[in-house]
Formats: sequence, structure tokens, C-alpha cells
Amino acid sequence: MNPGDVGAVVVNYESGAALARCVKDLGLAGVADVVVVDNGSSDGSLLGVDVPVVTPPGNLGYGSAVNRGAACGNHPLILVANPDLEVSPDCVAELVAALDSHPAWAMVGPLIRTSSGGRYPSARRFPSFVDAAGHALLGLFAPDNRFTRNYQQPDLEGVDPQEVDWVSGACQLVRRAAFEEVGGFDEAYFMYAEDVDLCWRLHRAGWRVGYVPSATVVHAQGISTAHHPYRMVVEHQRSLWRFARVSTSGANRLALPLVAAGLVLRAGLAMAVVTRNRVVSAKRFRLGRERL
Repeated sequence: MNPGDVGAVVVNYESGAALARCVKDLGLAGVADVVVVDNGSSDGSLLGVDVPVVTPPGNLGYGSAVNRGAACGNHPLILVANPDLEVSPDCVAELVAALDSHPAWAMVGPLIRTSSGGRYPSARRFPSFVDAAGHALLGLFAPDNRFTRNYQQPDLEGVDPQEVDWVSGACQLVRRAAFEEVGGFDEAYFMYAEDVDLCWRLHRAGWRVGYVPSATVVHAQGISTAHHPYRMVVEHQRSLWRFARVSTSGANRLALPLVAAGLVLRAGLAMAVVTRNRVVSAKRFRLGRERL
């Protein structure tokens, strides 16, 4: 296979000029077709985009939008992409080559870098109850804690493709046959955790997931979600709760009430962080205007 076997789905919501850049990068990377699914943008981000655009009746959320876009094509490989990605010219070819070399892999993801050049932990483990609890409560304020490190694998090394539990939905290449076998993304998730859920169901169906650090993208992050930060906090916790419920079995289900309580606490902490950041930003803006 080659990049010509890839159909890309880009989910857009108020991403501004980033969308057109992403679509252009995907074309330069050799992707055969790109479909944009727009979740109700009003910022003009669709201007200058010369690929098919699907416009659902309202904001469906991320996974639901990907499902709509994937249904528009029949390429054997589907590239799921955020609109605020900068895709290196050889990225898609590297991902395709990894799937070619590993027939048991349903999906692969690239190395994702932040705008500042740091490595984003895009290849992760399915967290244990202990790691999930520690990450949920400490990750907001002490991101280098051992629970978060166990979960996010920030020191994942090597340049060769390697098997992981799951890869970020910001950029992932998946075999259409595997995607359709498990029913695509679970549309009960609006935002967040739909990627880990999809990888979890692929594993249960007998597939594997790979990470390809030689393939790289840069992810600006937060362009779309910054428009509704408080709602995103709520949706994040709601999605984590859903995944906890569907992925937990046996005696571990007895701990679900504790999970629910922890997520409520985490939501409160996250909203406090959002409020603090907004106050700091407003203060800086005000001071900047006073200096003019």
C-alpha cells in the first residue's frame, strides 16, 4: 500500500487558518482524498478549502463526525486528523509502511510534537485503576508524577515502530476493515476518550495498535476547544466516566462509585485551573493595553 490508498477525515470546528494548512499538508503527503467534516463553524475556516465538506446538522462531536467522513469514502486506509496539525511530507508514507509491515496492527499513530517542539505523549498504556486515579488527581498540578508517567509513557524511546495500547485520535491511520469491524467510533462520546475506547475495542477484537516515531506531526492543540473551556472540562469527565464503565468488569466494578467521585473532584479542580488561567490572561491583556 501507499499514501494513495489513504482517505483522510479532518474534523473541523472553529480552527481558523489552521484547517487550510492541514489540508494542504495532507495533499503534499500524498493522501488520495481529504474530506472535512465541519461541526458548525462560523469563523470562516472553510474559506479556501477546496476539498469535499460534510456539514452535519449541528455539532456532532469528534467521533461521530469522523464516522460521517469515513462513510464518504472507500479507501482501504483512513487517516483521522485534527485540523490544527502540521503534517511532515513523509509522515503518511511512514505510517502506511508500518501497517504494511505489521498485518496484525489495525492502527498506527505518529510521534506528535507540540508547537514548542516538545514530545506530546500520544502513545499510551491502558491505565490501571491506581494509575488512572493518581493521574486524574495529580496530573493537573504535578504532571511529572509517577502515575501520569506510567500512563503516558513520556520516555518511550526508539525510532522503530513499536506496539502500544493506544494512540491519540489527533492523528491516527486505521485499516478501514478493522474500523468497520468494530463499528467505528462510539458516538456516545462527544469529545475525549473516543480514541482510547476505539483502540480498546480493536484490542478486544484481536487487533493490535502501533506507534511510529519516525512519522511526525506538529499539533497546535486547543484551537477549537479553547472556545468552550468549561464545557470541555465537563465533556472530558463524562467521557472518562463512560470509558470506565464500559471497560471495567468483574470485581473492579465495585470501585466505580469511587471513580465517579474522583471525576467530580477532578472536574472541580480543572474548572478552577481554567478560571485561574482566564483571570491571568485578562490581567495580562489589561496591563498590555495600559502600557500602550
